[in-house]
Amino acid sequence: MRYIPIEPAAPRRAMAPTLTAPPPLALYVHFPWCVRKCPYCDFNSHPLRGDIPQARYVDALLADLESAVPQIWGRRIHSVFVGGGTPSLIDPDQLSRLLDGVRALGNLAPGAEITLEANPGAADAGRFAGYREAGVNRLSVGVQSFDDRLLAAIGRIHDGADARRAVEAALSHFERVNLDLMYGLPGQQPAMFASDLDIALGYGAGHLSCYQLTIEPNTEFHAVPPPLPDEDCTAAMQDALEARLASAGYEHYEVSAFARPGQACLHNLNYWRFGDYLGIGAGAHGKLSGQHGVVREIRHRHPRAYLEAAGERRFVSESRQVSADELPFEFMMNALRLRRGFPRHLFEAVTGMPLAVVEVTLSVARRDGLLAIDADDIRPTELGRRFLNELLQRFLP
Repeated sequence: MRYIPIEPAAPRRAMAPTLTAPPPLALYVHFPWCVRKCPYCDFNSHPLRGDIPQARYVDALLADLESAVPQIWGRRIHSVFVGGGTPSLIDPDQLSRLLDGVRALGNLAPGAEITLEANPGAADAGRFAGYREAGVNRLSVGVQSFDDRLLAAIGRIHDGADARRAVEAALSHFERVNLDLMYGLPGQQPAMFASDLDIALGYGAGHLSCYQLTIEPNTEFHAVPPPLPDEDCTAAMQDALEARLASAGYEHYEVSAFARPGQACLHNLNYWRFGDYLGIGAGAHGKLSGQHGVVREIRHRHPRAYLEAAGERRFVSESRQVSADELPFEFMMNALRLRRGFPRHLFEAVTGMPLAVVEVTLSVARRDGLLAIDADDIRPTELGRRFLNELLQRFLP
């Protein structure tokens, strides 16, 4: 790969952002429990130690939302995403109670996208039917692979047969289904990943999220790294992935996301367009914009600490104002993940700052072949997508 030098950006003069109107708002709900923590997982997930206090946790979630209502008063919630952990461990009646509370406390848009993450081995067709009845209209199934050996190598609790049953059950109850797949797994060869792709495409799901396995700090795999395929092997898998899905009619609309027409994840698009999101639940992150700028919040991370804090209505453990110097990088870190990039007007609309504050950096990146810029849009080139991290670093304050 060719090295792309990082040229220092021209100094930016900090200016107070001024938003004329807040960006679209989404709601993220975190369910922190799982059956067993996967050795590659660095999410806020906690293996089961006895029964899950579901009713108490839903009570806390609703109290959390109620306490945050003044921050989002009058704003419409356009999407809801229940992630984890393993949200498909929650009973449908408790999920129904949660979503009823969201409708009562928040201004939920009619027909809003409501996504639930589900793992094979922690859900069945009966639960999927209950989730649909509760109001979920999009299911994201954590398949990762259909190969028993690969699933065992990454510590999943399900096997290939469980994965197939879960996908079939999901598609029988939901018109909008995402399948998560991983590549670059221990012992995986391109032909093995091609087989996973063929099986996934055979089901006809409208959305695929495909990620390369990465070793993150504070994980079991970081402490004891598994033997992973070399760079050439994973590059071959990625090339095959993009070609195969393009030929099957999927748009590669974000770094790891592929969708058929009308099947893109609206909740995640809001993240990538630097929209706002209220995060409730243990360890949930949120981003909220106001007249005086952008605030990021984090809820208490451990489920026990979160439930204890609920008694005192003090859910937020960290809150900080994003400085004017940080905003351009935070915006670009999201928006440049999109293959189509962003319309020029969006930068000012969601940061409250004129595009002129990054004009020099944009021009240098275009000169180096990393960005394509026209009168309406700014988007990463193929080279920019390949060297995305280097491109983003140019916008650091």
